[in-house]
Amino acid sequence: MSSSLDIVRSEMGDAEFKRFSALIHSEFGIKMPPTKKVLLQSRFQKRLRALGMSSYKEYCDYVFSPEGHEAERMHLIDVVTTNTTHFFREPKHWDIMNNTVLPELWSRGIGRNGNLNLWSAGCSSGEEPYTLAMVLHEWSTSHQGFGFKIMATDISQKILAEAKRAVYSMEKVEDVPMQYKKKYMLKSKNQQLVKMDDVLRNKISFQRLNFMGDFRLPQKQDIIFCRNVVIYFDRATQEILFQKFCNNLQSGGYLFIGHSESLSGMPLPIKQVAPTVFQRN
Repeated sequence: MSSSLDIVRSEMGDAEFKRFSALIHSEFGIKMPPTKKVLLQSRFQKRLRALGMSSYKEYCDYVFSPEGHEAERMHLIDVVTTNTTHFFREPKHWDIMNNTVLPELWSRGIGRNGNLNLWSAGCSSGEEPYTLAMVLHEWSTSHQGFGFKIMATDISQKILAEAKRAVYSMEKVEDVPMQYKKKYMLKSKNQQLVKMDDVLRNKISFQRLNFMGDFRLPQKQDIIFCRNVVIYFDRATQEILFQKFCNNLQSGGYLFIGHSESLSGMPLPIKQVAPTVFQRN
């Protein structure tokens, strides 16, 4: 077994990088151009240490072996995915939800004495679905009979476990309005952590989903949030994925994407109703 220093000094060969890059793109949809080689190399160091391996070639051979295919794939996902998120991200989206989307759906009877179905796609550590749950629960307090349920998915089992735990540092909840903090967050004894209230947790179901699979949801959604996820995919993969989203979106339903993303030029059955907000035809 080599020391950590030996591993840090070793470098990933071009052949290994090409194999990893092709695997990551085909399995997870994430593009890995040559400029990402150093990043990938640094992220793999932890796995080499954990497995006691002395080179990236040894790790590459293991990942592509029958044993490694099963045992290492989940670790590989955790290493290559980026989980950047926070509560009430992209504030304009919440204004659009409250002032445009929810009133329009309510006027059509969606969510009246039944459930509005919402999907947080690429939910990471849970800040987005819990934000959605707070916004929708507040809406329900002034709209009698309104109901909702949220499906939250991610490819990483590790990050989903974190989301289900629903415990966050005080620093992470800085952007949450005070009235929501008081109503939906329970402080720990040491005042350093908060836990989301069960009234929200009971509205969200977390499950693993790989966008590269041929998925079809049990029922079509009224709203889909997929923000700042597809920026890691190439254009062709993005178009395939957004078509899948449209296939799982109700006619008249809404799709929210990130402000750094674009659907321009994609032949999709949707129309733009606001910047980064679209409605299914």
